[in-house]
Amino acid sequence: MNRAGILVVTGASGAGKTAAVERLQSRGRPGIRCHFIDRVGVPSVEVMTRDFVGPEGWQAHITERWIERLVAETDRSAVVNVLDAQTRPSVVQAALARVDAPVTQVILLTCSPAVRRRRLAQRGQSLLATTRMERWAAYLLGQADALKLPVIETSDLSIDAIADALEAEIEALTRSDRRIGPSATRP
Repeated sequence: MNRAGILVVTGASGAGKTAAVERLQSRGRPGIRCHFIDRVGVPSVEVMTRDFVGPEGWQAHITERWIERLVAETDRSAVVNVLDAQTRPSVVQAALARVDAPVTQVILLTCSPAVRRRRLAQRGQSLLATTRMERWAAYLLGQADALKLPVIETSDLSIDAIADALEAEIEALTRSDRRIGPSATRP
């Protein structure tokens, strides 16, 4: 692989994305660089509406900027850039279609509603445990199914086990030429 591949880890709040990507980062594996889309700051709904025609527009904008940044990455020690992003897989596809993306994969993390509620409560975000969040999780699962993306059901997995599963995806990604997008073919 000439340029670093990109693994986008998505899922609804509480699925284990950030915890698993942080664990992966803490392992210090050579060649794996972890990035967190929300760490750049999330604007208020008012700003999203004013500047991006709403949350969906902001999501598309920030996803596209991150994909452009990762594609332009010149760190020769990076083999795979892992992006923690609560974003629609179709938005990632659209962003990748606009650039000369290296080897890529999107993976969805999901969990049961009860596990999501417990995890969100444990991190002090009980207000996110809503019917709307469950509909979002179901929507993401539907997109993953339609796009034939890998899904990791995290309800019964430890953070280490989820990070192990991500490492397995990274290993598969480095051995393949998988791409997603309009010209993609499934392995």
